[in-house]
Amino acid sequence: MKTALVAGATGLIGSQLLELLLRADRYEKVIAITRQPLERSDPKFQNVVTGLEGLGQFKESFRVDDVFCCLGTTMGKAKTREAFRKVDFEYPVALAQLSKEQGARQFLLVSALGANKLSSIFYNRVKGETEEAIATMDFESYHILRPSLLLGNRTEHRAGEGSIKWVYNTLGFLIPWKYKGVESSKVARAMLELAAQEKKGRIVHESDVLQSF
Repeated sequence: MKTALVAGATGLIGSQLLELLLRADRYEKVIAITRQPLERSDPKFQNVVTGLEGLGQFKESFRVDDVFCCLGTTMGKAKTREAFRKVDFEYPVALAQLSKEQGARQFLLVSALGANKLSSIFYNRVKGETEEAIATMDFESYHILRPSLLLGNRTEHRAGEGSIKWVYNTLGFLIPWKYKGVESSKVARAMLELAAQEKKGRIVHESDVLQSF
């Protein structure tokens, strides 16, 4: 029996993944790191409430087998490049460092389609830099998931997403499979199933592959 750690458990993918982890026989404990308390009564569930600056105070909570990083924001919500980088680079990298130090074997990261550390697009560049920084930590298994536009019911409104989703839903047959919107539930299922496979090395899963889950 294993222990899982999930960051971003209040987000679109993370909230669905948390439910899957709690139902999975593979895990006897599921730890969620959140900035605000989560109301759960499951005996397998443990909630660590802290922000980026306080992660080091909870080192024992990082003694896990599998780490699922579903953290991410948008420039619209973050407002500044510095704030965006904090959520999409600094937090995932700190999470990886602490969990690796405590013996975690697998790290699964939700990145994004087009992630590339050399990209001229800031969003894609940060995502690529995050992928590369975590790769240097040599987890036994490192899965990078690069979904296209995420489809699902968000608790927050993101400007412009409604129009984009309309295009995907209406003109989807014209869009190459790799670029089609992917249901967040598929990405959550992919993370759970990929962790169970325990394949070694660094493995990238592009959006078209995630559509099959």
